[in-house]
Amino acid sequence: MSPRVVALGGGHGLAASLAALRRVTEDLTGIVTVADNGGSSGRLREEFGILPPGDLRMALAALCRDDEWGRTWADILQHRFSGDGPLANHALGNLLLAATWDQLGDTVKGLHLVGELLGAQGRVLPMASVPLNIEADVRSRDVPEDITVVRGQAQVAKADGQVLAVRLDPADPPACPESVAAIDDADWVVIGPGSWFTSVMPNLLVPSLRAALVRTTARRVLVLNLVAQPGETEGLTPSNHLDVLAAHAPDLRLDVVVADAAMVDDDPLIVPAAARLGARLVCAEVASHADRDQHDPERLATVFAGVFSTARVNAAFDEEETRTWP
Repeated sequence: MSPRVVALGGGHGLAASLAALRRVTEDLTGIVTVADNGGSSGRLREEFGILPPGDLRMALAALCRDDEWGRTWADILQHRFSGDGPLANHALGNLLLAATWDQLGDTVKGLHLVGELLGAQGRVLPMASVPLNIEADVRSRDVPEDITVVRGQAQVAKADGQVLAVRLDPADPPACPESVAAIDDADWVVIGPGSWFTSVMPNLLVPSLRAALVRTTARRVLVLNLVAQPGETEGLTPSNHLDVLAAHAPDLRLDVVVADAAMVDDDPLIVPAAARLGARLVCAEVASHADRDQHDPERLATVFAGVFSTARVNAAFDEEETRTWP
């Protein structure tokens, strides 16, 4: 029987996790952040008052099969219009989702319908039922005592300074009920990779969603990024990333932290940082050969399969223990 797996995040990071996880389970749910305010998503969000569809679209594309049907529909979903007209830079999948939501009047039903059209190997849900805004406290790199508030996911992602903390507006948004139920029923929950402050942390800041992450009996896996992101996480070590998570969700415990071996080789604090969250560290080569800042879905799938099949994942372990997957 396939494990029930839920993956949380947004953007390219969640897409990589979903593309990997669909290779190792037949019961997969992606829960997607809904705070994007830039590009095509931002325009549709502002014009129609809908959830930003971009990250939801990317998650659906990642769940498309590897056959001709799946590859064709993934390409169509991701297609962007060129030119200077009103459709310029809109992704077709964003327009498809907007039209489906307008027709059905139900975000979750619309996502399910598009998933059926694509033959998606899993389902996609929003983390919240309303569009969200991200605010961040950003410290100037030139004047450390100068801290400003930056508003908007697109703006925070490009912030010229050190992001100290993020929060949501509204601060207590309604979580998507189906997302909460999926976490409650899961065997495994996967968090990350992705933009740390704008894709990963927001999932931990929706109170009822975080409560589900804390109380679920599922085992929790965190996948670390491969590189620091200019602006958003510039200068942060892998162990710093774990410290950020602990600061934003101090009640959340983990079972496994997955990291690329090359990324953590020079970070002696990574194992104790994982241990403080209750997790053991699994090191593996998960980066793409072609693009070292992107996770390779097949390599990541191998690691997930190994982690899911290992009975020793629990909180009682030697702090110095790590596991290297071939």
